[in-house]
Amino acid sequence: MTKRTSYCGALRSEHIGSKAHLYGWAAKTRNLGSLIFIDLRDRAGTVQLAFDENTAPEVLDAAKSVRSEFVLEVVGVVRKRSAENPDIPTGDVEIAVSELKILARSETPPFEISDDCKTAEQIRMKHRYLDLRRPTLQNALITRHKIAKLTRDYFDEHGFIEIETPTLIKSTPEGARDYLVPSRVHKGKFYALPQSPQLYKQLTMVAGFDRYIQIARCYRDEDLRADRQPEFTQIDIEMSFAEQEDILRLAEGYIQCLFKRTLNIDIGAIPRMTYKEAMERYGSDKPDLRYGLEIIDADDLLPGTKMICVPSKLPRKQVDKFNELLKGIGGKGVVTQSAKFITDEQRSELFARADANDGDDDHTLLLSRDSLSQIGYLRTELAKSLDIIPKGVFKPVWILEFPFFIWDDEIGDWVAAHHPFTAPLDECLPYLETDKGAVRAKAYDLVLNGIEMSSGSIRITDPELQGRIFTLLGLTDEEARRKFGFLLDAFRYGVPPHGGMAFGLDRLVMQLLERDSLRDVVAFPKLQNASEPMTDAPDIVDAKQLSDLGIDMR
Repeated sequence: MTKRTSYCGALRSEHIGSKAHLYGWAAKTRNLGSLIFIDLRDRAGTVQLAFDENTAPEVLDAAKSVRSEFVLEVVGVVRKRSAENPDIPTGDVEIAVSELKILARSETPPFEISDDCKTAEQIRMKHRYLDLRRPTLQNALITRHKIAKLTRDYFDEHGFIEIETPTLIKSTPEGARDYLVPSRVHKGKFYALPQSPQLYKQLTMVAGFDRYIQIARCYRDEDLRADRQPEFTQIDIEMSFAEQEDILRLAEGYIQCLFKRTLNIDIGAIPRMTYKEAMERYGSDKPDLRYGLEIIDADDLLPGTKMICVPSKLPRKQVDKFNELLKGIGGKGVVTQSAKFITDEQRSELFARADANDGDDDHTLLLSRDSLSQIGYLRTELAKSLDIIPKGVFKPVWILEFPFFIWDDEIGDWVAAHHPFTAPLDECLPYLETDKGAVRAKAYDLVLNGIEMSSGSIRITDPELQGRIFTLLGLTDEEARRKFGFLLDAFRYGVPPHGGMAFGLDRLVMQLLERDSLRDVVAFPKLQNASEPMTDAPDIVDAKQLSDLGIDMR
């Protein structure tokens, strides 16, 4: 049993006079001759160790030999710190050390173990075990643990059963590339790592478990970005005998609970808007509601024109920058209210429509004939440039009624916007074959501050409708049987109506802690090129391993 009496960062003034037995790493040492101070760090924080004229000579000699990142065992008495440090929670106490044991020595680390470290990320990732000693990263992982526990508790209280599903599965189309795993026993055949537990969790509904949850590892062979990793964790849920409203209410309660118990923030009721409204107002199906800059329709005044009203006078150079920005993503660009083709009467009406009647003195109208998504991109870049995105503000929103099909310019046809088990809205069923652009889905996303936090849908359980959808997606009966036969067979034996969703755990933690990247909340993440420099993964394998798998490299 451990001798530890406390974590370093847990000591407070109420512990003065008590004995402390601590373990940790030497974060900083200060040798002042007759006085030696060492900051001892563990996962809970740091506390100052003090060595003075009252310290035994052998203990003082040991303290003099301590260097950064040595692992120490310390016994002493908690006393009031003579020079208090208000910047840390333990700043009014210190340990008068009576015993000191060096448990492990350390070479000089390749970078400073501090939150102010400016060392390149590539180097810190190479030594991620050292980078993880930094307080912000340790706090992020501890917060992640607390969120996972809260999640299990919340859904357990609502009758959900945690069920693990396989991570070696059949490759099925889910919108992204699979990571394939060759089979040694079945040469020439491959497993896939799951993009999600989608089909298995639907099978748990057929099995009668009614309410399923899993904190699941998932894998997608996609290009990386700040809010995406090739392997990630999602909070996966599915409910039988539930309509969309039931799932939204349950999920909303979870988010409210999460914010209250993690940040002590009352998030309130989460607003809702349709996909169509989100695109028309914000140019995005992931709108950031922390700031305004809504898109205003000016089509009746200037055909094909949309505008954004900026509540400040933008200099010409800045307008030119935004003009080039739009052109850089294939757009036509922007003009302001000063454009020569705009009449005085039109200009006056534009300002009135933007509720900016004081006109040119305090506002700039940016007008464009580009697509809504391009103008939405402009809106986001405007907010960043003007520095109007507030910190510590959280604005979730539900986006509903997504398109069932989207047009793919590359193949010149409509393709599924979701996985093929998403149900269309009942009123859209007559248009499935005749007007794909008018079909909307029983699909819903939860968006927080411009980032998708969760996605879900009501599932198709009618075999005839499922067959229609497969046909519309270009699957023959034979292909549908080969890819999804096990699910279709299961549906023959009494499938309940059901639906579900999945929250990105990594993204939730990233957003709650207001971090810029998933790499700040994941213990051992991948870099932009999906590599892990610490272990040099991915790596080559030897010829025998390939031979066992029946694989030849070209």
